[in-house]
Amino acid sequence: MPQVFKIGSYWVYFWANENEPLEPIHVHVAQGAPSANATKIWITRAGKCYLSNNNSQIPPRVLRNIMAIIEARSAEVVAKWTSFFGEAHYFC
Repeated sequence: MPQVFKIGSYWVYFWANENEPLEPIHVHVAQGAPSANATKIWITRAGKCYLSNNNSQIPPRVLRNIMAIIEARSAEVVAKWTSFFGEAHYFC
């Protein structure tokens, strides 16, 4: 699974074996290392982030900060997604 970047002890990454058809652009976030129960965050065409789930139970304040960083770096996330998966499909 390609790591996009780290935020403190949290990994922001893609799963390399995404479903077919490919889901819209999103990242998974987990503390320490990638996990099957990771938090999932969707990214829109405008670079806005939406929480799909918080399966890894990141505390709310920490999650808000992580989402703000992902939003600020959304162009980087989209570029890495496109480089890895090909065409970018957006959530909304």
